[in-house]
Formats: sequence, C-alpha cells, structure tokens
Amino acid sequence: METKDITARVAAWYSDEFEEATRLTDTADGRLEMIRTRELLHRHLPPAPAKVLDVGGGPGAHAEWLTAEGYTVHLVDPVARHTEQAAERAGCSVEVGDARELAAPDTSVDVALLLGPLYHLPDRTDRIQALAEARRVVRPGGLVVVAAINRYASFTEHTARATLTRIADSVSQIVDTGFYDGARGFTVAKFHTAAELTLEMAEAGLPATRIYSVEGPMWGIVKAVELRTGEPMRDDDPLMLCALEAARRAEQHPELLAASSHLLAISQR
Repeated sequence: METKDITARVAAWYSDEFEEATRLTDTADGRLEMIRTRELLHRHLPPAPAKVLDVGGGPGAHAEWLTAEGYTVHLVDPVARHTEQAAERAGCSVEVGDARELAAPDTSVDVALLLGPLYHLPDRTDRIQALAEARRVVRPGGLVVVAAINRYASFTEHTARATLTRIADSVSQIVDTGFYDGARGFTVAKFHTAAELTLEMAEAGLPATRIYSVEGPMWGIVKAVELRTGEPMRDDDPLMLCALEAARRAEQHPELLAASSHLLAISQR
C-alpha cells in the first residue's frame, strides 16, 4: 500500500470513526498515559515561554496544558478536524501539515514533540524522515521527544478486554511484525520495541538519551477493572494510585519497558 493511501486511511479514521479528543480523559488507562506523559515532559522541558512544535498533536490534549503553563505552542496535524479542535481547546496556533515535511524553519523551536506520528508511518523510511524533520527544526541543545506504541501492548490490551483468545493469531502477527493493517478496531499502525525506536532515532541523528515506559507494567489491570465493572475509575482510586506508583518505579528497570503501552524517548539535539 502506498504512503498516500495509508495517510488517507489514518485521516479518515480520526475524522469519521474515532474521537481522539476524549481518549486521554474518558478512560483510566488514558488518564494514566496523560498523567505520566505530562510528568515526564515536566522533568525535561526547558522553562516557559520556550517554543514547542507539537507535531501530530491531534486535538491539542498536550498543547492545552503547555499553553496554560506559558509555553508558545504551534500544533501541526494532518487531520483538519484535529487542528480545529486544538485551536478552540488550547488556544495555540495550528496548521494542517505532515510530520515528514514540516513548514517550520531550521533551528526555530526549543522543543519538537512527536507524540503520535510514528504510530501511523508503517514505512521505516517515512519514520526516519519525520524524525529527521524534527531534528532539523529544533535549535542546538533543544529537545526532540518521541512517543511510540509498544510492540507488546496488544497482548495486554486484548487480555484486559477478554478478547485475546478470539484473536490471538492476529495479535501474534502484530507482535511478530510490529505492524497492524487496520482491518478492525484501529487504523494502520506501527508498534515499536525500545531497541527499534532507539535505532531509528539514531539513524535520524537523534541519540535517545533516555527511553521511558509511560503507563508502566500495571496499566492493563486498571483497564480490565474499569471494563469489568463498567464504572469509571477515579484518579484517587487506590488501584489507579498503585498503577501510577508502579509506572514511576518501573523507570529504574529497563526490562520493564516491554510491559508498558507506550514508550517515550527523549533526545537532546
């Protein structure tokens, strides 16, 4: 399948089939991802009002709090619906654009966030190009922050949903190849191992100084309980607090990277 066809499928998914604007707020595992991503970014970002280019920033979930904290945020996303939502939600400047060909000038921002683009670029050449573009627009000494979906997340996801036994072969194919064809339930996607993400970033001139597990090893338990009970889990629920504590403590154990749903890589240009 050609890249332009994949791009069209991804745009159609987020425009017509899936509401990304509430993904990080409506479920416990989504909020766990949001809380952890935010605290990891706080640990590394330069102080406001640093310039942040939010590439593939969707409807502005992260742009919203960054703008509120005084950062100067420009959001780029290939989905027009997302840029419209981000402009209204976050109050940042927005642009419909492609991570592989950014309009921003060389060395013009302090931070480039790629918290979504690598998911939906199944061609390795396209991923390297997107990473290289992020490096190009960041000033020397600035940061490039990259998120990836963990190669093994599907095992946990479908166990939490109690669907693994029905689609085990399909999930195994994702784990074996790192690629999902978008046949059902999600769009075309790439799933990374930590080693694979490190190599791709290095090829683009971005040595990954640190890779974090975002949700940590207990995110599937939180998801399963919420699905089983049918009741929204509060952020102060003891189980949610334990999952968050596990995620923080897992940072000291690289072997636990494979247990998280998402990976977050930090590189200084």
